[in-house]
Amino acid sequence: MRLRLGPLSVLTLHLIRHAPSAPNAQRRYPRPDEDAPLSPAGEALAAALTLPPTATALTSPACRARQTAALAGFPQATVVDALREADFGVMAWHTWAELEGAHGDLPRAWIDALGDPDSPAGPPGGETGRAFHARLRRWLDTLPAGGEVAAFTHAGPLLALLRLSVGLRAAEAPPGTVATLRRAGGHWWLVRFVGLPT
Repeated sequence: MRLRLGPLSVLTLHLIRHAPSAPNAQRRYPRPDEDAPLSPAGEALAAALTLPPTATALTSPACRARQTAALAGFPQATVVDALREADFGVMAWHTWAELEGAHGDLPRAWIDALGDPDSPAGPPGGETGRAFHARLRRWLDTLPAGGEVAAFTHAGPLLALLRLSVGLRAAEAPPGTVATLRRAGGHWWLVRFVGLPT
């Protein structure tokens, strides 16, 4: 007797880092209460994004992510809290140079901890690596078995989701980056990773 297997459900997930805002240009870590809009260059970059128009669109609550979604052709994107940026605690609103000047080597340890799905540490006053990745793992578990999803988010969640899905440990994800993943039979693979020039 031959078993007939039905077609395998395939999910295509596009992870999009929002286009640039003014704090991005200043290379400052965002504050949870800061909600800067896109810069004029960011608006142009967002409008240049090419994504499948029939994808189910989801977005971080941040203005810069919602604007990116709208300009990319998804004005009705559903806001999903899990897609918000990491809470950087004492690092928020500082540049890397400012942090090193004030704290020496500690910021490197804080960021490394935040990037570790198993770490109980992170920036003081912010999320731990374990809590940050758990939030995004729960979101991954809510995705449909098949179809196409476009998720407008931030650098931190985008990189964390790549860690959790395909095991990518490090990458550069400038504003406007699009990472396309596929999942079938419980397995993820990376299809495309494109960082647009800003």
